Amino acid sequence: MDWPKLLPALAALALSCSGSAEASLKEGPSVVCTTAMIGDLALEIAGSDASVEVLFGVDMDPHLFRPTRDDVKLLMAADLVLYNGLHLEGYLTDALERVGDSGVEVIPVAERVLLESELIESGPAPDPHVWMDASVWSRVPALIADALGQQLPSERPAFTARAAAIEARLLAADEDYRRSFSALAPDRRVLLTAHDAFRYFGRRYGLEVRGIQGVSTTSEASLSTIEELVNLVVQRDIPAVFFESTVSERNVKALLEGAKARGHDLQVGGVLHADAPGAAATYEGMLESNAATILTALGAGREAAAGADVR
Repeated sequence: MDWPKLLPALAALALSCSGSAEASLKEGPSVVCTTAMIGDLALEIAGSDASVEVLFGVDMDPHLFRPTRDDVKLLMAADLVLYNGLHLEGYLTDALERVGDSGVEVIPVAERVLLESELIESGPAPDPHVWMDASVWSRVPALIADALGQQLPSERPAFTARAAAIEARLLAADEDYRRSFSALAPDRRVLLTAHDAFRYFGRRYGLEVRGIQGVSTTSEASLSTIEELVNLVVQRDIPAVFFESTVSERNVKALLEGAKARGHDLQVGGVLHADAPGAAATYEGMLESNAATILTALGAGREAAAGADVR
């Protein structure tokens, strides 16, 4: 075999294969999502037609996330960035603005799907926890499908079909929640949590919501707030308070001790997932876990909780 004559041809073949591999890796748009609540939907809608990365881990508090240089590079290299907005990603805001100014399409998902009349104000800033209302968040898949379709028009029908399937699941879950929570006795419809992340949930499903910390976990609970909540617990005979998977237990434990000192047996209702899915792993799993935990702790019983047939 004449190796000297074959070497140039082999080298050319290697370069050709390398170029093809690189091209295949770059095929389809690159999408970066900040939260799992957006990313889970984007991953399913994109399928194998786009690359989707989620910036925040399932146990990460988005209020406290500080971007690294690599995070900014990832955002800058994307074709599409999907983020919550409404100041949820506080420390990431400047970076998102720079990415948008660079020409990358940057979409504030919650701000786009929430009607102005639906916005819940909380002090100086709006409440960003829009995903807690499954009926509102069911509008997100169509928004994502449209954004992906603009990036890759040939796959728009596939994106739209996958989005429609997710929307149907979320609307079915929403109806199940409404039916299950309506079975709670009126005096048991008080949801007391580590931070004020469940107002959209409470408004939709008929619960009065009180958080120990404010809307953002960067806020601190004062002694007067703890004392006020102890009074509320005792006066209204509230049975349970809930930990959250991304929030310190310190304030909840202070509330438990305060109630105990007043002779009230306040129980821990379980762990809720507010700003990230945590052990629930996915957005829809997060909804299911929260519903079952709250229903059980507030007195609907395990049978009613199991009746929240969430996908």
